[in-house]
Amino acid sequence: MQRRHFLKLAAAASLSGCEMRLPWQAPPLTVLRPGMAAGHALRDGLPAPDPAREREVEVAILGSGVAGLFAGWRLAQQGYRNFCVLAGPEPQGNAAGSALGGIPCPRGAHYLPLPSLESAHVRELLAAFGILRGNPSSARPEFDENVLVHAPEERLFINGAWQEGLLPQHGLEAEALAQIERFTARMQALREARGADGRRAFVMPLALSSQAPAWRALANESFANWLTREGFTAEALRWYADYCCRDDYGAGIEQVSAWAGIHYFASRGGHAANGEDGAVLTWPDGLAPLTRQMSATIGAERLLPGMALRVTPRGAGVEVLCLNGAEAFRLRAKRVVLAMPLHVAAHVLDLGEFGFDKARDLPQSASWLVSNFLLDGFPREASEEHPLAWDNLRYGGDTLGWVVATHQWIRAARPAQTVFSAYHALPPSTGRLWLQNAAQDELLELAGRDLRATYGRDFERRIQQVELTLRGHAMAIPAPGFLQRPGIAALRAADQHILFAHADLSGLSVFEEAAWWGEQAAHKILT
Repeated sequence: MQRRHFLKLAAAASLSGCEMRLPWQAPPLTVLRPGMAAGHALRDGLPAPDPAREREVEVAILGSGVAGLFAGWRLAQQGYRNFCVLAGPEPQGNAAGSALGGIPCPRGAHYLPLPSLESAHVRELLAAFGILRGNPSSARPEFDENVLVHAPEERLFINGAWQEGLLPQHGLEAEALAQIERFTARMQALREARGADGRRAFVMPLALSSQAPAWRALANESFANWLTREGFTAEALRWYADYCCRDDYGAGIEQVSAWAGIHYFASRGGHAANGEDGAVLTWPDGLAPLTRQMSATIGAERLLPGMALRVTPRGAGVEVLCLNGAEAFRLRAKRVVLAMPLHVAAHVLDLGEFGFDKARDLPQSASWLVSNFLLDGFPREASEEHPLAWDNLRYGGDTLGWVVATHQWIRAARPAQTVFSAYHALPPSTGRLWLQNAAQDELLELAGRDLRATYGRDFERRIQQVELTLRGHAMAIPAPGFLQRPGIAALRAADQHILFAHADLSGLSVFEEAAWWGEQAAHKILT
């Protein structure tokens, strides 16, 4: 093996970041590309070094995103001990967190809807961590007040003013308001809809939704087409539906299937004894506290640094060639759980042996930019009628707004510093290449676009530090046809030496779905 190839592969196994000075009063800027270099190294097929050591376990979980950690948490919770979790090139996946100026903030997912009864696995997890109090099977359990989102929860800047909530209302004409009211009623009815099999039509996890053909046929057309056919043509309503799809799926109503679009609104069925319907659970650093608590249950001795390069079935077990920095090592296990995105799994294992065809079955993925701004104080608000909320959004734009990391802090007065976290879902067709090649000033311009439009120079002068996280394959897009992929069904059903666990198996990159497949993998191992 040539030395330059080995050094390139070793470097790819770590997160890449760089710093520069900004034009805005020159605060430091850090750009992170978690997993990008390592993924490109796998894609390019660089040769792997010879392993320097070996470790044997009964079960090896490859990947420490939500699916991998949930599988490990469930094994440990049930008393299973002989397993390990390989962190991969992107520890904690889309649920990773950060801290600027000592203030925790998210690098990815930043909230969890109240889990419905169907998401029993999530309720059990929250109960184990003391977040859900009482019986996890209760229709309206009590949740920790510290993580139930505090008021004001959401606001939208539309027609020159802020309004409460993100569903457009302010300044709209009567016809648009009537369509919005009708749409809201329709989604409420669809929450209760059931198929001939008795299941609710739209639930989380997706696998427990009705399999009735009448409902699943909605996965074959775009959400935009369905909205038009149902008479939902108002610009404000379609913008809102587009925003919601981009927020959860990374793509808008033209790219997302009607089934997935409706699922966003109709599957949110959780309730709380001490919170409003539709409330969410959130932490200053997003969902990172959940991944940390799962990791603590697993135990540091079972969490291994490194990434999988190649997975090879061997007789009654599996061998995994791994790389940690410049050192290669081998894992030998009776069973292996591939808890990684499918586009990565396809490079470490021949998925064709399981009936998976990349051209037919691999979901398209969306790209994200997550931007954290450490601010010296809070920018001035134009009006006190609708003060700064946890989630803040501007109408008509193509961005996803910003959340306030210190919003959940319980204090008599505002802290001296805060972090605003801005989110952008990039166009599926061009976003990944743009993220890969964009200059840092271009990334920064996009990151601060909505915040500058809202606060102007007052925002710019308060910036102390900026961290940008680029996610080229942030989430699977549930495009038309996504429910009819035989290769995905085959990976879900795998139950021999190699198992699969990732949100890609659902086609919806959300916590409940990732955790569900981690739960299924753990169940197969435990039984």
